[in-house]
Amino acid sequence: MSVIAVIPARGGSKGVPMKNVASVGGRALVTRAVEACRLAETIDAVAVSTDHEEIAHAARAAGALVVDRPAGLGGDTASSESALLHALDELRGRGGDPDVTVFVQCTSPFIAPGDLDAAVRRVLADEADAVFSAVETYEFLWRRTGEGARGINHDHHHRPRRQDREPHYRETGAFYVFRTDGFRAHRHRFFGRVEVQEVPEARAVEVDTPADLDLVRALAPVVDAPAPLDVDAVVTDFDGVHTDDLAHVDQDGREAVSVSRSDGMGVRLLREAGVPFCILSTEVNPVVRARAEKLRVPVTHGLSDKRSALRKWISDEGLDPARVAYVGNDVNDLGCLAEVGWPIAVPDSHPEVLAAARLVLSRPGGSGAVREVCERVLAARKG
Repeated sequence: MSVIAVIPARGGSKGVPMKNVASVGGRALVTRAVEACRLAETIDAVAVSTDHEEIAHAARAAGALVVDRPAGLGGDTASSESALLHALDELRGRGGDPDVTVFVQCTSPFIAPGDLDAAVRRVLADEADAVFSAVETYEFLWRRTGEGARGINHDHHHRPRRQDREPHYRETGAFYVFRTDGFRAHRHRFFGRVEVQEVPEARAVEVDTPADLDLVRALAPVVDAPAPLDVDAVVTDFDGVHTDDLAHVDQDGREAVSVSRSDGMGVRLLREAGVPFCILSTEVNPVVRARAEKLRVPVTHGLSDKRSALRKWISDEGLDPARVAYVGNDVNDLGCLAEVGWPIAVPDSHPEVLAAARLVLSRPGGSGAVREVCERVLAARKG
């Protein structure tokens, strides 16, 4: 039986403008959704329905088909069902209807491929016509009435213990799986036998407001499963990455910094494995040049536009930016972090850098951060 995932992602979000391409853990929300679907064993193809070219570009780069959504289905009043039906109609012309449709929303950044597979398999096994993601909850819910607040899922005059209450389920909005023919017939995501697919609460956060976006960015380093650092090249900033971002100044104004010897061994092993390594720095300081010479790697310092320098180096080396890692720590690294497929931050980085990072290292700058990156790159090559 064929299974296709459809991800509606319009460009006109009001709460968080262009929410679907907002970066969480170094990847756009639409990219994260596509990648989760592509990693699911049961899903045969992924399509993104959108009315915005930037979203379409990100979707294609992540490996999804793109369905151009008409303007009439891109407004605030258009239902998700209408976008899904349009996408299925368009996709039917490319190869027929799937047996099962997986409706995925970008606003849930922590979707696990295994949860998608579990829900799909329940529909394929005829255990349900529709399955949706939900979190088990024992919360006491209330409503306002003319006589004051009243309990909804409990008798507010009686407070049973948690173990004495049956669980309820809160819909997360992350994904819905259903038979395509039933969805077409009912024109709604819930029909027939409906079942719940439980997901962990840590993965059940939705992005609807700027505060939600800040929250999921903070959660990403904790919730995201560690991914192999499979890259073809590594580029780093200097201050705050090779150093602890402190400078020792003597009475004559001469500066000195501390670096980690273990970083040197890491870079050497990376060079011996044939992985290009480069240092870019805005500072004009002899210590940067001296350290690069010690490591036997190219360096460009005194840069006013690091991003352009990075772009030129990647082009000169004939590299794919998606397979390059950049390690930074401060706001002048944000352009470079946005240029590569693996933006990496040291743990004490500026909050904007931490938000932009796909990977936050465990070791601080000057204390083995570069060695950690090198080890992860080498481990991915062996694995």
